[in-house]
Amino acid sequence: MGSTAKKAVILVSGGLDSTTVLAMAKKQGYACYTLSFDYGQRHRAELNAAHRVSGAYADVEHKVVSLNLDSIGGSALTDTDIDVPEGETDGIPITYVPARNTVFLSIALGWAEVLGAQDIFIGVNAVDYSGYPDCRPEFIAAFEATANLATKVGVEGERITIHTPLIDMTKGEIINTGLELRVDYSQTVSCYQATDDGLACGRCDSCRLRRQGFLDAGVADPTRYQ
Repeated sequence: MGSTAKKAVILVSGGLDSTTVLAMAKKQGYACYTLSFDYGQRHRAELNAAHRVSGAYADVEHKVVSLNLDSIGGSALTDTDIDVPEGETDGIPITYVPARNTVFLSIALGWAEVLGAQDIFIGVNAVDYSGYPDCRPEFIAAFEATANLATKVGVEGERITIHTPLIDMTKGEIINTGLELRVDYSQTVSCYQATDDGLACGRCDSCRLRRQGFLDAGVADPTRYQ
């Protein structure tokens, strides 16, 4: 990567979507600074996966920021007393983590400003929409407006852009895009309740969406299941 490459902060969870976004940003020629969060989630497997995929795509730096979102709880992903649902649910699911993407994007924005990066990538998706309010285009547009009001770089006339390249894609389309970019999806972890070594449950919402995506893409599912 040459020194003239534009810098971008890529939010990387270790899952299928964010790994695809990282590959897309690299293909576009960005110098990729990847950002993950140890926020009190149920398992370490996704952080291990985030480290793996960041290394695989030759990022400039991979940063893990610690947050104690489990201290406020309110989600099956941060409170072990709340079971992860294994059947379909109506409305906003209990796996929604209150304000998570708002918090994550805010820290990404701070790092971007320090780096002199004007581009932030996040793998939110509104087609295979799971009911999360912070995955909608309206939220991203509102956050981008806030980002440009709240920062020194925005006030001085530069523009921060929040990129959501997956926002209108189906899971099958995301997988096919990633495969064209040689993404190894066996290295990713999407499961809400994976084991410490990354084995997926095959039953949660995230596992079901992921499995259907591989079916729709017409390719073998490389996920390692329990």
